[in-house]
Amino acid sequence: MKRFYRHAEPAKRAGGYAITLDGKPIKTPGKRDLLVPSGALAAAIAEEWNAQETEVRVAKMPLTRLATRAVDRVATQRDAIVRQTANYAATDLVCYRATHPPALAARQQAVWQPPIDWAALRYDAPLVVTSGVIPKTQSAESLRAFAAAVAEQDDFCLTALHVATAACGSLVIGLALVEGHLDAEEAFAASQLDESFQIEAWGEDAEQAERRRSLAADIQAAARFISLLRA
Repeated sequence: MKRFYRHAEPAKRAGGYAITLDGKPIKTPGKRDLLVPSGALAAAIAEEWNAQETEVRVAKMPLTRLATRAVDRVATQRDAIVRQTANYAATDLVCYRATHPPALAARQQAVWQPPIDWAALRYDAPLVVTSGVIPKTQSAESLRAFAAAVAEQDDFCLTALHVATAACGSLVIGLALVEGHLDAEEAFAASQLDESFQIEAWGEDAEQAERRRSLAADIQAAARFISLLRA
């Protein structure tokens, strides 16, 4: 749509911070008030709107999209989002290791085992590591612990966790990102370890490169969203 406003800015409101366009608060696509819990996040969202030129391109406003998702989708479908996110623990990417070539197996051990060990201590939730792709049953106690860790997130943090987990294919990496144990670059590198190994050997085609850029952007947006929420 064409840009129809002159200036966007954050505004303190009861219950949080709004973002206004020429003094009028933004509504979500679901016609709800766009209220965020952090002044820093509201200011950054306003910057996204101010950066638009003759047309408003929502695809270029990742913080706006995450905030509207939190209000319109996560807040209204919270139980389903918690289940979707927590379910990644049952078949988490970092638990499935290659046996060949040895260089790949060694890299997986070096990059993936530390987040597994961190999660085991952080949530009292050890995970079983296996070779190959045949699903390995994880303990019910660990799965409950991960589900509780997801459920304790507020709607905005859960939004970031949901996006990061889906982009990484790993709840362990997603939690490590939102908890600050990994940064966005580390989370992307860990989640794309197998793909990067193959690219080093065989190169990368345009479609694969675009997909990786999209995943990296999702992870980066989730990390920045969390950082601004906690600023």
